[in-house]
Amino acid sequence: MEDTKVLDYVNKDEAIELLQEMIRFKTVNGPGDELPLAKYIKSKLDEIDVDNFVDDIGDNRGNVVGRIKGSGERDALFFNGHLDTVPPGDIEWEHGPYSGDIEDGKIYGRGSADMKGGLAAMLTAVKAVKKAGWELKGDFIYSATAGEETDSIGAVKYLEDGGLDGVGAIIIGEPSSNGVNVAEKGAFWVEITTYGKTAHGAFPHKGVNAVVHMNALLSELVSYKFKYEENELVGSPTMNISTINGGVKTNVVPDKCSITVDMRTVPGQVHGDIVKDFEAMIEKLASEIENFKADVKVLNDRPAVETKISNEFVRMATDTIKEEFGKEVEPKGVNFYTDASIFLPPTSLPCIFYGPGDADMAHQPNEFVPIDSYMECIHFYIAMIENYLVK
Repeated sequence: MEDTKVLDYVNKDEAIELLQEMIRFKTVNGPGDELPLAKYIKSKLDEIDVDNFVDDIGDNRGNVVGRIKGSGERDALFFNGHLDTVPPGDIEWEHGPYSGDIEDGKIYGRGSADMKGGLAAMLTAVKAVKKAGWELKGDFIYSATAGEETDSIGAVKYLEDGGLDGVGAIIIGEPSSNGVNVAEKGAFWVEITTYGKTAHGAFPHKGVNAVVHMNALLSELVSYKFKYEENELVGSPTMNISTINGGVKTNVVPDKCSITVDMRTVPGQVHGDIVKDFEAMIEKLASEIENFKADVKVLNDRPAVETKISNEFVRMATDTIKEEFGKEVEPKGVNFYTDASIFLPPTSLPCIFYGPGDADMAHQPNEFVPIDSYMECIHFYIAMIENYLVK
């Protein structure tokens, strides 16, 4: 970083306290309850005189967005993270899930890695850049959105409101162990239901057994072959038959049986084509089995997304890491989804995922983020703002 003075505006103790305070907001999804944390972040943006607003989307939920205006010579740089967390689970934590406790150089709490660590690091970077008085050649946008852990209600609302208009590149602060991730698998969840006819268990021939018919369908599913090209970053698609539910009592012929299927797809796959394949599978069984009837319902549809390693913005990120920290990193992909699955398909913007902490910590008991990782992340964010909007 040519102008290292901006790092003088990063107060380590204040940065740590900020993350601790954010962890102490209970934003478990569901129900979410992100609005109080959004308002807290707004207060921090107000303190440093950054234009901002909270978008109240109802039910104690909301987004917060801050913007530092640039000269307009370049497209905007967009930083994003989500406010919500998953529940802490039933396992007792060594440190309270909303404590923000510090031990052995780690900050503990639900969301410390996924991903209040990233949000707090981004906010600290915003504060340093604002205090340094950098003249930006394009707008810088900081956004914290609701609902990523379920339906991405906040990201959807932000996109619908035109929040990405004029944006040139995106950084999402998901935990990446301070590496650069550029691709993520899609998530395609479906519910498949077979239908039968109820009858007394003593007279099974008078009914149509939906569980037996589901067995036939499961035999087809486990031998199903995806149509895809293997991706160098995220590999091959997967399928997990996750739940099954059928029947009401032992002495009753079941008239309904449902399964849910979790598929993780790779770039290039079309989820609609998978549905067509499943429907063709059902038609085949209907032609072979008397009274066979089934349908498919889509529960979650997140496309796989990827920014090519050769993209200029990706190279900027890896070059920045080399220049600032003397490390060579290779861009990678992840098997989980983020709000990039909402932002990228309609925009085709380059996007990287970079954040403090290990993604393996996400959704785990005793979640933590290393302080060293957190501070390095702040440094990286500041350097990327400089390289994209100043130089």
